[in-house]
Amino acid sequence: MKKKITIIGAGAVGATTAYALLARGAASEIVLIDINTEKALGEALDIRQATPFLENCDIYAGDYVDAKDSDVVIITSGIGRKPGQTRLELVQTNVKIIESISAQITKYAPNAIYILVANPVDILTYAFLKYTGLPKRQVYGTGTVLDTSRLRTRLAEIYDVNKQQVYANVLGEHGDTSFVAWSSATIAGVPIDEYPKSIATPNRVIPEYSREDVEEYVKTSGSKIIARKGCTVYAIATASSHIVKVIAGDAQTALTVSSLHEGEYGIKDVCLSSLSLVGDDGVNSIITQPLSDEELKKLYASAEALKAVIRGVGL
Repeated sequence: MKKKITIIGAGAVGATTAYALLARGAASEIVLIDINTEKALGEALDIRQATPFLENCDIYAGDYVDAKDSDVVIITSGIGRKPGQTRLELVQTNVKIIESISAQITKYAPNAIYILVANPVDILTYAFLKYTGLPKRQVYGTGTVLDTSRLRTRLAEIYDVNKQQVYANVLGEHGDTSFVAWSSATIAGVPIDEYPKSIATPNRVIPEYSREDVEEYVKTSGSKIIARKGCTVYAIATASSHIVKVIAGDAQTALTVSSLHEGEYGIKDVCLSSLSLVGDDGVNSIITQPLSDEELKKLYASAEALKAVIRGVGL
């Protein structure tokens, strides 16, 4: 079922997310809210004029009151990452922006599912939960959904297979302490280490690669894109619209969104990415998939790094 979606922030990511939602047929109504009202009006008009060629959807610029009865609210507002800047360096400024937004939006859309996109997404997801007091199922961040997409893209290139045949996840922080859960990675359902020797065609050669290089590719893709064009837009907008499509379908889909952990893996009081079941009513459960001892250490290290930032900003 199509949803009413409010997007807070009509910058490059917010506007592209609105367009992606339209293209995927995930929304019946989209409200764009931005402190720059003229920008929001312009983006809404531009996107609305594409609807005759795509899906029928009512798209307009509005204010917080127009978010009433929204099924999903996507928050992209925040200062963007500059070349050479880490996501965590953004934290102080963007936490204040989230604090300002939280009281205004929940007044009109208390029952919506909230998806945080702005960075550092794990910290801002935690901050939004603290400022609003909403149930944890209603609030989560895009987390490592984008990182996972980057990982699967790279592995599909290496193995020369359809990207949808690659199942591998990035867990932890959306940032420097993220890691790949190699122990559960598969190609076409075959464990990734066993896949090359399972191919019967003798001239089908898998190029050699190192896992470290793949993880480096995932972690540095964002900064490389920012250095070249100033921002990352298409992949994160598509990731956000994919999450909304999952909500609309209510199919209970496992995604690496950033959600509040309350004892899973022994981790408490921090938002980070492990597999979560996402459906129409939000995050229903965190899936504690088996991880190797090394992967567990990396997950704990990621949690501690995020907790240190949380303490630093007084959350």
